[in-house]
Order: sequence, then C-alpha cells, then structure tokens
Amino acid sequence: MYRGGEEMFTSAKITGSAAGRLRSYGRHGTLTALGLLFYIGATPVSAQEKNDNESGETTLEAIVVTAEQQLKQAPGVSTVTSDDIAKMPPANDLSEILRKMPGANLTGTTASGQRGNQRQIELRGMGPENTLILIDGKPVLSRNSVRMGRAGERDSRGDTNWVPAEAIERVEVIRGPAAARYGSGAAGGVVNIITKRPDRLSATVNTMITVPQHSSEGGSRRVNTVVGGPITDTTSFRIIGNYNKTDGDSIDINSAANVDDSAPAAGKEGVINKDIRGLVTIEPSGDHSIDLEAAYSRQGNIYAGDRQLSSRDDFAESMVGKETSVMQRGSLSATHRGQYDFGDSLSYVQWERTLNKRLREMGYGRWEGHIEDTGFATSRLDNLTAKSEWHLPLEVLFPQTLTLGAEFRGEWMNDPVSNNLEVDGDVTIPGTANADRSPKSDAWMVGFFVEDNIEISDRFILTPGMRFDHHSEFGGNWSPSLNASYDLTEEVSIKAGIARAFKAPNLFQLNPNYVYYSRGNGCPVDYPSLGAGCYVVGNPDLKPEIAINKEIGINYNDGAGLNAGITYFHNDYKNRIASGMVPLGVSNFAQYFQWYNVPEAVVSGLEGNLAIPLGDTLTWTTNATYMIESRDKRNGQPLSLIPEYTINTALDWQAREDLSFTLSATRYDETESATLSATTGDAVTNPEPREAYTLVNVALNYDINETFRLGAGVNNVFDKRLFREGNGDAAGANTYNEAGRTFYMSLSAQF
Repeated sequence: MYRGGEEMFTSAKITGSAAGRLRSYGRHGTLTALGLLFYIGATPVSAQEKNDNESGETTLEAIVVTAEQQLKQAPGVSTVTSDDIAKMPPANDLSEILRKMPGANLTGTTASGQRGNQRQIELRGMGPENTLILIDGKPVLSRNSVRMGRAGERDSRGDTNWVPAEAIERVEVIRGPAAARYGSGAAGGVVNIITKRPDRLSATVNTMITVPQHSSEGGSRRVNTVVGGPITDTTSFRIIGNYNKTDGDSIDINSAANVDDSAPAAGKEGVINKDIRGLVTIEPSGDHSIDLEAAYSRQGNIYAGDRQLSSRDDFAESMVGKETSVMQRGSLSATHRGQYDFGDSLSYVQWERTLNKRLREMGYGRWEGHIEDTGFATSRLDNLTAKSEWHLPLEVLFPQTLTLGAEFRGEWMNDPVSNNLEVDGDVTIPGTANADRSPKSDAWMVGFFVEDNIEISDRFILTPGMRFDHHSEFGGNWSPSLNASYDLTEEVSIKAGIARAFKAPNLFQLNPNYVYYSRGNGCPVDYPSLGAGCYVVGNPDLKPEIAINKEIGINYNDGAGLNAGITYFHNDYKNRIASGMVPLGVSNFAQYFQWYNVPEAVVSGLEGNLAIPLGDTLTWTTNATYMIESRDKRNGQPLSLIPEYTINTALDWQAREDLSFTLSATRYDETESATLSATTGDAVTNPEPREAYTLVNVALNYDINETFRLGAGVNNVFDKRLFREGNGDAAGANTYNEAGRTFYMSLSAQF
C-alpha cells in the first residue's frame, strides 16, 4: 500500500520505443512531470535538441535528475497516494493514515502525559515539534500560535488536518538526512501534503460517515467537493470545500480506568472542520506558470472535559459538548515555475495568519490550563515565507545538476494572554517586568542552500549539500549534508546519508515576557519551593536544537513487484530545549528559572519494508519500525511515548476491475513509561507501560459505475479498546484513548 525508497534513474537514453521511454522514467516509479520538464539534459540544451542515430531512432540527451528528486529516493522516504487514502480513508485527520508509515507514530508533544489525546505525527522518535508540515511545498506553522507548557506540551492537534483527505493527490514523507534541506523544524522529517489539480473540467463530491459501536465514543460525518479544470488555453482553476464534524467522547469514558484521585481523565475532544481553498493557475507560455491561491480553514473543538493538571469543577463540566477553542487559519500565496535554456526555477511567497481563540484559562499551579470563564481571548500569529530555488544542469567532470536556493521565514505574534500573566509585585526577575509587558514577539530567519546531484557513474550518485541560516536571535547555523546511492546490481541498491539538521527556538521559549508560574508542588524536586513557588521565563539567549542524522539502507527490487529493504538510522540530538531545573536566582522566596539547552539525547532504530505480489490480483505489503534507543542522556528518560516496535501489514485483493478488498493490521509493542516527571524531575508515582496491542481493519471499495464509488469498512474489527488512565504522570504511558470497533461508509461521485 505505501511506497517508499523507490529508486530512480538519474541518467537514461530515450528512444522511440515505449520501453525505452518507460525505462527513462525509472525502474520502479515515474519521474514526476515537473522533473521531466525541468531537467532535460546533462548540458543546458532545450527539450527540442536531439540527435538521430544510424538506426533512425530519435535520441534525446541524457536526463539528470535534480538533487531534490534524488533525495526523495533516499531510504527514509515514503509516499501515500490518493488511491491509498481512498482504500482506507481517515475519519477526520490525515494523521490516521500517516501513522501507518515506516518511522511514524502518533504521540503527545511530550512524555508528560498532559493533553494525552492531542496526539500528532512524529517521525523517528524526534517528537511532533521536529516534524515540519507542508502543503504543496509551503510550511504550515499554525500550531506555533498555541502556548507551550513547561514540559513542552501544547493544547494543539497539529497541522495535518487543514486539507480534506479526498482533496489530496499524494503525501510525501521524508525522514532522516534528506529532510535537512528544508531548514528549521525538519530534524525528524517532513510531511508534504500535495493537493489535487483536475486536468479536465470536472467535479467530485465525497461523503463519509463513521459509526462507533460504543455510544461513549464520538462518530464522524463529512462532505466535501473538488471542482476545477481548464477554463481557457492558459488558465485553470480549482476550488475545494469541506465540512467535517467529529463528536467528542463522553465525559466519563475513562472512569473505570482512572488511577487519579481527582476526576477521570478526559477522552478525545471533537472537532468541526470548515475549509475552503481556491486556486487559479495561469500559463502565459509553455515555459512559465503562476499559481495564485487563497485558503481559509476553521477548526472548532468540541470540549470533552480535558484539562492540563487539575480536577474538573462544575463550570468545566457545563462546557462539555461546546466549543471552548477555535483555530482559524488563512493563507495567500503566489508561486512561479519557470523553464529556461540554462535550467529552471520554482519560487513562491506565502502569508499565513492564525487566530487562536479560546476561553480564558488559568496559567499557574495545579489549575494551569483549566477553563476560567466564558470570555474568549485571541492570540494572532502571522507568518511570511518566501523561497526561490534554481536548478542548473551542468557537465563538469561528471553529469550533474546544481541546485541553488534562498528562503525567508518571519513570524510575528500578538498574544495578550500568555505574555501578560502577572508576576507577584514583590518578586523581581531580571529582564522581565511584573505586569503590562508587551504582548508582541517576533523572529525572522533567512537561509541559503546549495546542493549538487552528481552522477559519478551509471551506478553511483553523490549528492553533497550545504545550507546556512541566519536567525534574528541566535545568529548563524550551518547545515551540511551528504547523501549517496550505489547500485550493487540491477536489483540491489545501497543508500546512505548524513546531515546536520536544526530547529530554531519558538517565540515562547525566546520571549522573556512569557512567564510560566508554578506553585509549591510544581517546583523541581531538587529545588523545592521556598514559600512563593517557581517561575519559568523565556530565554533570548537560547541556541538552536541540533540533530546529526545518519542512515544507511539496502533495498532489493526485482522489477516485478517484489520489494524488500531495511534502513538503520541514528540521530545524535544536541541542545534540545527544555524547562530549567536549576534556578537562576531567588527573589522574595520565589525561585526563577529559564528555558535552556539540554546537552545530549540520542535516537536510533531500524525501518523495514516488504512488498510481495501473490498473483495478478493479490499483494501483501508490510513495514516495521524498531526503536533501539530514544533517550535524554541527562536522566535516561524517553523523549516521547512511542512503542518499542510497530508493524503495519496489509493484504490488497483486486477481486474484479470494479471491486477491491483490503485487510490490514497494526501491531504496537509495549510503550515504556517515563520514570521521572518531565516537569519536576521527581519520581513518577505510577510508571506503568502501555500494553502491546493489535488493531485490525477491513475495507472494500466498489465502483458502481463511471460516476459513483462506494466504500465501506470496519476499523478495529476485534474491538480492542484502550483507555486513558490519568491526566499526567500518574497514568504512566497510558495517556490516550484508542477507539473500539467502528463502522464507516463513503460515497463519491465524479462528474
């Protein structure tokens, strides 16, 4: 089902035969249309320049694939297609599909267990904050508008749910060294969501409903449409509209599993998604195209009783089933693609605004994150990104393609809530006013990068790269990389890479106006409260987080569908940003701390994939991830709550041309609990692991006729339910819910 590590030729001779043309695109996949248009020779010649050989065949000059396309063939790269999504569609969030890819898991933003059901995609054990989300190659940074707690948690769903599943053409997931070219936030990897572009005037309407067997769990229903196509010889358009509602779980769903003395931990919140995206593409000539796009999305939560630390009260319970927070994201962008005699280019500029509107929450002590009253407050985050990338085919010693690029990212936040929490009038924190602090913060970063895709021989491809970023707060950062691919035989290839990736501190961590206050029980165990609690403030002197990503993989492909591979990855994680455990000073019995850079952590593991054709209509695919290590070297604690190993397997049967069946299963091994609190460093009271479990799903898809397609299935066939046992450390690793047996049906129409 999921395709990863597919190898691509970097040079080929194209003849008039169909077989020759197919071979030029690659052994196991197709060279993208963009790649074909962009890279038409090892020397800068136009697509029309050709030679005639003695046999009369027309021969084009050798094709050299770009560095970016070559990097996408690295071992840690996988693709989910629109067909994969249609076979087993998610109820709401795309992360439900992405979690089944090698190296991927769903996890909370920290190992603390707080906000445990706000699980997001993370890659290779590096946590959601190190996974960069893109839509059509442009960054999506809305979650950065949500306040970060002391353990690194955010009350956010992440950024994988701004595009409805049926509007997605494919999703490229890039892990490891290949992700370093994308700059800050990609130390774990990149998820690039690529939307559909109809090639003829058409419309599709999609509907879906999910019905859980257990009434305490929330069901979903959605409807969306994709309309578009050419309207003149030079102009085309596309409009995407979507409405999706997922109900929240019952307030008492976890009562029987509760290990806290307070009210039971909440189940999954619901959400109402409303999305509209409009795109106009203008092609004044065959060599140039311009995309103009506008998008607006609204995600309103349906409160299910969650809180960060404290027990519920009557007011919080009265809000169950209502919207207590709304995330609104709007974006405007312009993109240019150009072809020239000397190469080609891709450039864009995007403005993104996120409005984070939520009921006021308390910000201190055990009441942190608890809804305070019915008054809403709004923070605003504006992001401006611009990028230009140029690809230049060359012939210098070897055929090669040089990539040159520049990128700008700027962010401006106005948060009158988080940045104005008061400091006691008798406490003095150097650099931080007690009240009336500015709600505004900002940072910007400009980067330059160069990569060269060098064809040393027909079998050996070398891709060195270098990126330099200058950040307005911490200064410069270098990100070198080296990736290589060698074909041992026609069937066996070895690929390896090493890169230095980084993540810039976020605006909360950098801002001395952002103050976090913890009362007595929230102080570090080695520095207990002196009577007036503990403060944590932003640190403008933070350094970027650094990950030295290394991987090596071997892959076998017989050209007839049998594909097998294994990859070892190892990340040395340095300067990870965490809340301080040693006070900077004391004022009137209050201790104050800062965010600081943790010296070292390490992540390593294995990824494997296997695809076996069992006949003309039956295919078996499997991928697996085994985490060898994921540790903070200070204290031996896990960096995130993920299983030791995960196995995803699927059997696809094309019973008839119009009818297919899919049987899939995922095995999650035991998930280790932290033994020390991420907030205080004290011993966890109940370090219970999450037991191993298996989820089995079945699905069918039936093409009723040329217009209508029916889908149906059952998720979690054997009704393996898991419950959240507590709101934080008391739950150990049992910090989230896994829904029971759920039935779904979808109907799509294309006109």
